[in-house]
Order: sequence, then C-alpha cells, then structure tokens
Amino acid sequence: MTPVTETLPATGAAAAQAGGAAPQSAAVTVEIFEVGGGLAAEVRAASGASPMACYQCTKCSSGCPVAARADLMPHELVRLVQTGQRGSALGNRFIWECTSCHTCVTRCPQQVDIPAMNDALREIGRREGVAAKGTAVPVFNEIFLETVRKRGRIHEISLMASFKLRTRRLLDDMDKAPAMFSKGKLPLLGERVGEKAKREQIFRKAVAAAAAQAGDAKGTSGQQGGSR
Repeated sequence: MTPVTETLPATGAAAAQAGGAAPQSAAVTVEIFEVGGGLAAEVRAASGASPMACYQCTKCSSGCPVAARADLMPHELVRLVQTGQRGSALGNRFIWECTSCHTCVTRCPQQVDIPAMNDALREIGRREGVAAKGTAVPVFNEIFLETVRKRGRIHEISLMASFKLRTRRLLDDMDKAPAMFSKGKLPLLGERVGEKAKREQIFRKAVAAAAAQAGDAKGTSGQQGGSR
C-alpha cells in the first residue's frame, strides 16, 4: 500500500528544540499506511478510550500542563495512534510525563481519554521493551511497585536509593535531603504492613489480568488488521 505523507505542526517544546520561536518553524512528518488500524484497536481494547473519536481540535494540547516541556503534544500523540505510527507512539517521553490530571478529557468535545490511552501505551511499550531515551519514569514505577509488593507501603529511603543506583543519578536532589530528614519525611526504618501472602496474591492476579488484557488487545488488533 502506498503511504500518504501528513505533516503535523510542531508546537511548544518540539518547535523550540527545532530552533524556531514560532510553531510553524518545525513539523513532524509521518507516513500514513492506514487509519484506525491495529494500534488504534489495540489501544482501545486495552484502555476503553477511543482514539478515532478525535478530530484534532487541539483543545487538549492548549490546556495540557506538561505540553510545554514534552516532546509531543497530546493531539499529536493521538494522531500517531490513529495512523498506526507504533514506534513514535511508544517511544516518546510524553506518555511517561503525563500526570493524568484529566484536563485534556475535561476540555475534549469528544471525551477522548488520553490518560487512559497513555496507560495502555506505557504497558504496551514495557511489554515490547520500548521506552523513550532519557526518561527514568519506567524505572521509578518498577521500583515503586516492587517496594509496595515487599513492604506493603513505600519506604522513601530504600526507594530513592534503588532509583539512584539504577539510573546513575547519584547526586541529583541531594540538597533536599537535610530538610526532608529534619521534617521526618525520610524515616530510616519505615513501616511494614503484614499479610504479605495476600499482597503477593493481589500482585499475581494483577499480572494475570494484565496478560489476559494484552492478549485480548492483540487479538482485537489482529482482527482489525485482517479485516482491512
């Protein structure tokens, strides 16, 4: 199938990184092989959000609190999903930097749930070993959940120690440690919650449910692609 080339205007951080003051000075060009194909169906099956409902009014991007520092705008991400640009949709920083504040959903006339889409894209990216260069959020999420699984709650010192060792950001934010210690925000021992067996059971169920959902999403994606 011959692809159609579409140019998306870059705004915010994307335009600034390209060296232009005005949004028109930079652009993202994609080759569209299909619209509403496998990736859109997979995201919808995994998240319940409907990427194809978006008609690119950009209200989400104009209200997004992290868009100015992100490498993609929310509406650009949705368009990448709509047009099956899998590598770009999974390999950007925006899906990890989104705070799930739901400002975009509130502003969207079509109620496209971009935070839910981001959750699905994160999970797909983790499963496929794809993550944006320079982001440490996937590592933090992994350590956070492992700490909860083992202790039943967060222990800030062990969490940050593991994070800094994994990311090699050993001295980042160290100037904040004295104030946090003095205010009791970094307890040395921390608390442990009992019933570890129940927690393990909850985590096993969550992993099994995620695997089943991933299988359903892939099946939906395959059917969508096969019907084209």
